[in-house]
Amino acid sequence: MKLLGKRARKGEEGSIKLVPEEGEDMWHAYNLIREGDAVTATTFRKVQKDSGGTSAVASERIKIKLTIKVEEVDFDAEGQQIRLRGKNTTENEHVKLGAYHTLEIEQQRPFTLYKQAWDLLDLERIKQACDPAASADLAAVLITEGLANLCLVGSSCTLQRARIETNMPRKRGAAAAGYDKSLESFFRKVYDAISRHVDWDVVKCLVIAGPGFTKDSFKTFLEAEALRQDNRALILNKQKVLVSSASSAYKHSLKEVMASPGIASQIKDTKAAKETQALQAFYDMMARDSARAFYGPGHVQAAHELGAVQTLLITDTLFRVNNVVQRQKYATLVEQVQEAGGEAIIFSGMHVSGEQLNQLTGLAAILRFPLPDLEDEELDAGDLQ
Repeated sequence: MKLLGKRARKGEEGSIKLVPEEGEDMWHAYNLIREGDAVTATTFRKVQKDSGGTSAVASERIKIKLTIKVEEVDFDAEGQQIRLRGKNTTENEHVKLGAYHTLEIEQQRPFTLYKQAWDLLDLERIKQACDPAASADLAAVLITEGLANLCLVGSSCTLQRARIETNMPRKRGAAAAGYDKSLESFFRKVYDAISRHVDWDVVKCLVIAGPGFTKDSFKTFLEAEALRQDNRALILNKQKVLVSSASSAYKHSLKEVMASPGIASQIKDTKAAKETQALQAFYDMMARDSARAFYGPGHVQAAHELGAVQTLLITDTLFRVNNVVQRQKYATLVEQVQEAGGEAIIFSGMHVSGEQLNQLTGLAAILRFPLPDLEDEELDAGDLQ
């Protein structure tokens, strides 16, 4: 994300001008823009032209700059596009004041975001998004015979960049002769996807994972093909290519890959890895001493009020609420835990670990000391009070 201008301070009205540069930036923008905000961006509008008195009606698409007050936010993760719908708040000869219009936020198209009050979480997200070191730093190929998924795991989201499917003939019988040829063709398609989507200047490692021996066969093919094509980028970075076991070739198996000790040591400095480790620490604590591992708004807030929260685990999904008061309660909880010397880890809902935490209400905590009496109480599992 490129920052073009900033006039925003915590708790004050202000604006930020940004340019999304890659897919992960679109996720950041989606988390920043909420109902009630104002957004200025360039858009296109079809207008009727004067046809010189003839009965035919001509029209053309013109480029205009509009500011709308946002009422709806829609994120297309596959198309990497955000659609904002709201009323026009600027005088314009082509769009009436107060008329509804849809702005589309895309990569490489600047936009300005106005808020009545900026909170610390939004400002931290902008800081993180504009950090050049926070790009996709782990690539993973989840592979089995006839199916491969190439994913890029960044600091804030996991993007599926390619899916390769091939019908494989049987290894035995009349079709056996075509098996090796089909497997090589399948491997070559996966190799091409890696060459197209993996930036070795950013990626710390490429993990080839899956059940059985297909992953090992593909790694052998990858190295041989890189030599055959004299792919210098891949040849020079072959030490970054690792093999790991996984139960399937589907995206959800990423959590197994990232929890693997051999892989975890290679990516220990990445945000996604820290989220995975923190969630595993919570599960371990729950199994070892359940009175020191709470989840749900009621129990976590009660533990916080007693000064017991050592590590707070919270997903960014909870901050995408349209209720400003409720959002501020979550933001305040994060700030107070940090001020008390605790650690607050904000999980991305676009990471597998964030999806798992969302299944536990999106809020959990590892405590400094056990609270067995509080553990047995039935507290409200809804929003923070």
